[in-house]
Amino acid sequence: MSEGNHTLVTEFVLSGLTESSEMKVICFLLFLVMYLITLVGNLGMIVLIRVDPRLHTPMYYFLGNLNFVDFCYSSTITPKMLMLANFLSENKAISYAGCGLQFYFFCTFGDTESLILATMAYDRYVAICNPLLYTAIMSPRVCILLVFLSYLGGTLSALVHTCFAFRLSFCGPNVINHFFCDLPLLLKLSCSDTSLNELLLYTYGTSVEIISSIIILISYLFIVSSVLRIHSAAARRKTFSTCTSHLVSVIIYEGTLLFIYSRPSSWYSPNSDKYISVFYSILIPALNPLIYSLRNRDVKDVLRRAINTKNNLTAALSED
Repeated sequence: MSEGNHTLVTEFVLSGLTESSEMKVICFLLFLVMYLITLVGNLGMIVLIRVDPRLHTPMYYFLGNLNFVDFCYSSTITPKMLMLANFLSENKAISYAGCGLQFYFFCTFGDTESLILATMAYDRYVAICNPLLYTAIMSPRVCILLVFLSYLGGTLSALVHTCFAFRLSFCGPNVINHFFCDLPLLLKLSCSDTSLNELLLYTYGTSVEIISSIIILISYLFIVSSVLRIHSAAARRKTFSTCTSHLVSVIIYEGTLLFIYSRPSSWYSPNSDKYISVFYSILIPALNPLIYSLRNRDVKDVLRRAINTKNNLTAALSED
């Protein structure tokens, strides 16, 4: 191929998470279990929210979309690690087009998740600070619009970064020191001028995370102020408990993303960044369903009733 808009590189090689043979087996089994938890947890929550009328509220509508994004987000990265046997095989190659698609979907669902988390913070702000107007403000039309804008924002961000990144020339080497195709490491492999890409990464790219974080921060400042005005300590705990699950997800997810992508390029440490990336790419999608189900009374009640119904049905069939 000629240089310019084309590339001499037809595939990239993912170095994976570790070179230790023993750790490769352990990591393979660990991430396989994590992915199965992600599938069962997120798809289970989606089904639960759809089938139970008591969960047909704005909060659970946003949570269902968060579960869907988490499922897609994890599925963009983890199956590649497993199906190509990155931990158990020497074949760690990913095609040029496959790398582009993986980064595009990773960026789409990653930014969409940040925007949905911001939307959920706004929803909690309205519910706690303006409870009498909650139904009017968070109407079905508004909820659909907010979710649509979240997906649109994630898609546009991914399109911008992917189009500009894969117009660069890659002349070799082609080894990406990571377990998926990530933009900062791709830029390091390019033999073209990447100053525009770096500018986009530090401005437009991080703006999604910064805007989301600002919305979340302002929402929680108003929430905390409103909660502190409640005289009853028990009522304060009950009110704020509706936000704790969301707050835990935000701190882990947004914190790691801002740390990874908002730093100067001179601060990058590929080896340590790989381990930090595990938190937002694999761990969070698996933990979110557990966080929201174990700390949510409505979800636990629905699960309890579903289990009791199944047990009663099984007992009835056994008697027959």
